[in-house]
This record gives sequence, structure tokens and C-alpha cells, in this order.
Amino acid sequence: MELDNSTKKRKDKSSAKKIGHDHSAELRRLSRIKGQVDGIERMIIDRKYCPEIIVQIKSIRSALKGLEFSIAEGHIRQCVKAAIKSRDTGVAEEKLEEILSLMKGQS
Repeated sequence: MELDNSTKKRKDKSSAKKIGHDHSAELRRLSRIKGQVDGIERMIIDRKYCPEIIVQIKSIRSALKGLEFSIAEGHIRQCVKAAIKSRDTGVAEEKLEEILSLMKGQS
């Protein structure tokens, strides 16, 4: 299927707006979370008391939620804000739909 020029331009412009920003802080958080997961593995291998393991699992879930929020916040503050400032309603609408879609998936 051949795309017309306006569709090609829209797709090119849309994909150009999906370049991520610096996630070095999130990578540090993720490294800590990996350490926590390794700790749980050791607890299970060492047959630690189940409630102690569950407390650590809850801690990881909380850390993952914080990581998720941090990435979403960065996306809104940088990518969505840039889309709005560009005054390109198509790109801004796309970013809004991304956020709404992510919010629908929340549990």
C-alpha cells in the first residue's frame, strides 16, 4: 500500500517526536530495584520467613510504581510540553492519547 505525501510527513513527524530524554536517574533507581530482586532471591534460597519475603516484594512494587511515575512525569514535562509548545495539534493530540492510554492501563 502506497502512502500519500501528507501521510508520510505525518508519520515522519510523529516518529521524530518519540526520541526519549535522559533517564539516568531512573537507571539508578532500576539498579537498586535489581538489587532488591536479587535480595529476594537469596531470601527464598535461604528459606527465610514468608512474611519477611512478602514485605520485600511490597517494597519492590512500591519502588516500581515510583519508577513508573518518574518516567511518566518526565514524559509529560518534556515530550508532552514540547508537543503543546510546537502548536502542532496532531502531535499534541497523539501525546494526549498516549497519556490517556497509559492511565487506562493503571491498576
